[in-house]
Amino acid sequence: MAKEYSGSPRHHRLEAKKNRLTWILGVSVLCTLFYVLGAWQRTYTPTTTQFNAYSRVGCDSNVTASNNGNAAAVHPVSTRLDFASHHQVVLHGSKAVTQFSPCDMSFSEYTPCQDKARGRKFDRNMLKYRERHCPTKKELLLCLIPAPPQYKTPFKWPKSRDYAWYSNIPHRELSIEKAIQNWIQVEGDLFRFPGGGTMFPRGADAYIDDISELIPLADGTIRTAVDTGCGVASFGAYLFNRNILTMSFAPRDTHEAQVQFALERGVPAMIGIMGSQRLPYPSRAFDLAHCSRCLIPWQKYDGLYLAELNRILRPGGYWVLSGPPIHWKKFWRGWERTQEDLKQEQDAIEDVAKRLCWKKVIEKNNLLVWQKPINHIECTESKVLKTLNICKSDDPDTAWYRNLEACVTPLPEVSSSDDVAGGAVEKWPERAYSVPPRISSGSTPGVTTEKFKEDNKIWKERVAHYKRIISPLSTGRYRNIMDMNAHLGGFAAAMLNYPVWVMNVVPADSDHNTLGVIYERGFIGTYQDWCEAFSTYPRTYDLIHGSGLFTIYQDRCDITYILLEIDRILRPEGTVIFRDTVELLVKIKSITDGMRWKSQIMDHESGPFNPEKILVAVKTYWTGEATPKQT
Repeated sequence: MAKEYSGSPRHHRLEAKKNRLTWILGVSVLCTLFYVLGAWQRTYTPTTTQFNAYSRVGCDSNVTASNNGNAAAVHPVSTRLDFASHHQVVLHGSKAVTQFSPCDMSFSEYTPCQDKARGRKFDRNMLKYRERHCPTKKELLLCLIPAPPQYKTPFKWPKSRDYAWYSNIPHRELSIEKAIQNWIQVEGDLFRFPGGGTMFPRGADAYIDDISELIPLADGTIRTAVDTGCGVASFGAYLFNRNILTMSFAPRDTHEAQVQFALERGVPAMIGIMGSQRLPYPSRAFDLAHCSRCLIPWQKYDGLYLAELNRILRPGGYWVLSGPPIHWKKFWRGWERTQEDLKQEQDAIEDVAKRLCWKKVIEKNNLLVWQKPINHIECTESKVLKTLNICKSDDPDTAWYRNLEACVTPLPEVSSSDDVAGGAVEKWPERAYSVPPRISSGSTPGVTTEKFKEDNKIWKERVAHYKRIISPLSTGRYRNIMDMNAHLGGFAAAMLNYPVWVMNVVPADSDHNTLGVIYERGFIGTYQDWCEAFSTYPRTYDLIHGSGLFTIYQDRCDITYILLEIDRILRPEGTVIFRDTVELLVKIKSITDGMRWKSQIMDHESGPFNPEKILVAVKTYWTGEATPKQT
């Protein structure tokens, strides 16, 4: 007998379908809730305590590192990051990690783009042989630059300003050659820096006091300075006391390791020279330029070098020159030059300064001060500039491998003779967070006032996170810091409360040139193509930071060489922080695992669901082996 149904069969099918949909929806909601709850419980939030051991990870447990002369054991990290639970990137454990061997000890102070042997192949005219000449791809080293056998952790700031370990930079040449001028002295196993200089034997502080009587050094008007031919950078070292941040540069020449000494002291510096190419800085960058017997022929080549100084000086900025030929009538006997020769040189310099429309402020003792005009209205009306052509370049900020021009860099137009060309900046320290004129005027594409303020907020949060995951920033462990992709300088601004300085690097081929913005904020930096080596000595930075850097360069050059360059300039036990996509960071970690780094990939400070991750690494302590000559 057939089974009877009450009602329509269609109705029953619809009811069954609704029940199934309700059941599926309910299960889906429960699954989602449990997944979110599980992910929240598993979110990794490292504490300072957890990371203390990691922040001094070293080699093996039997390796010791010297810290200020005292041996301190370096233990391997025991903390492991719960990484696999959040990400589906497969780490191929079967693939062997490439282990990079140490280079020969002869490369201990290797500066790839200022190699002396390579430089000798180039023209000596305008010192072209001392400019950047980088190795070809075939010449690149696939090894790790070794530290000297007795390398020790540098002294913390401010002691480092006055002392350094002899074993870290074993060069006595300057202590002998410049003995009378008090540049540097050897005391046992230490170098001592008395603060002297060729033109300030009484010390840099007294010399700066003399300058401060002539121009305002104490009221925040002057924040960024450039010291050309800096020696061991005592001028910049003592300007820190006055909240003035100085970019010091000198060539790699017969005065061994000038820049290396400066950076070992914790003072900003880089290898550089005024030769045939522009300095790697934007226009209108520095409030003060300084030359103390820097041996630059300012009057030659139709005033080419003063024209370059004019390009990088801010409107209203000062140039301070001391030493020959200034005040030659009084000092000529000690300079071993004739009065006629010195007079001709000073007259020629003053003639170039007039053609640049600079105002001679004062000549007192061995100091002469000029000031750049705040705009070109009066100069144009008086036809002064017609004696030196206005540059035809449409971008005065372009400065990477760009030839010098003996012309006046045009200033932005103004409506009144009282207006500062390009816009006035606030006094320091308000300048750090005030909206830079290059942004408020709309001349920086893609960056608005709102984006600038948001960027500052983001970096304050990020640096607060860094403070939790690496050794305390306030202890002085980190002094020399580099931001490899600085953008608007937000990272440097967020580091202001710590005893550090930041070299802000803007990639030379970035879509947006923001280095001028960084200088307007009162910070310093340089252009750089990271497919090439940086102009510094090995072991000169304590912490290196890079946000989104490898996304930029992954298709431009082999990132292995970028990582080897970072290893070259990073001190033993120095720290690296990279922010990028998880895929790139996994690739980076697979390379750096063979470079004697200890690293972890960590979640973004906002949590595990952010696609950007953070790689934190420490370069382990190791040194090269002494050669028979060294022993």
